[in-house]
Amino acid sequence: MNRFKITELGNDVFWLRDSEREHLVRVLRLKPGDMVVGFDNKTGMEYTSVIQKIEDSSVTCRILSADQPDVEAHTSVYLVAGLSKGEKMEWVIQKGTELGMEGLTPLRTKRSVMQLEGSKAQDRVVRWQKIASEAAKQSHRVQEPVISKVCDWRDLAEQLPPDTQWLIPYEEELTQRLASVLKSLDPKRPIAILIGPEGGFDPTEVAFAQEKLGAQSVSLGPRILRTETAAVATLTMVLAHFGDLG
Repeated sequence: MNRFKITELGNDVFWLRDSEREHLVRVLRLKPGDMVVGFDNKTGMEYTSVIQKIEDSSVTCRILSADQPDVEAHTSVYLVAGLSKGEKMEWVIQKGTELGMEGLTPLRTKRSVMQLEGSKAQDRVVRWQKIASEAAKQSHRVQEPVISKVCDWRDLAEQLPPDTQWLIPYEEELTQRLASVLKSLDPKRPIAILIGPEGGFDPTEVAFAQEKLGAQSVSLGPRILRTETAAVATLTMVLAHFGDLG
């Protein structure tokens, strides 16, 4: 059955509005009597339902059954990604959502080729959130990741929970492997993975992350990975270590 993010939830019905309604009516051409699944992004509940009424501004769905599927990662893992050019950020957001990331924060860095400011940055975040929303539906998640506003290093700590544990994959790290550091982390506390842009992080940025955030620098092995590969690979290893993959 087709899946939709619930706009408003009632006792025995829910409503779909705006883009969700348009997708149901104009793209899928569903009609009253058709079965659909709605998920509540706030609670993680999922509702099997039947379309009851289609109006100009909303679709009313009558709930038949409710469930809370165990599909979300049990450890909250965030990506903090240095701004990258082209479609790299979109790819990381899509694949990170499929894998189970909790959210992503775009970060301005010294070596970022792409620079986003003002309304341009806001528009890009709206687009990235839409990509996360679509990927959450496709992968049958019930809570979509939040794409935070584009931020600078000085504002980064405010974007994540105060008890976050920070990891920073760094090509100059020669002694500390990711696998060994993961053993020391608490799966009940959030984990943030700092990923550099093309060209990696500047040494001063790594020092800031270590001193101000308490980040542990880790090696991903002897080969240099592209920014999008490093993001997905590290996220996969962290989630797999804590039993959320495989």
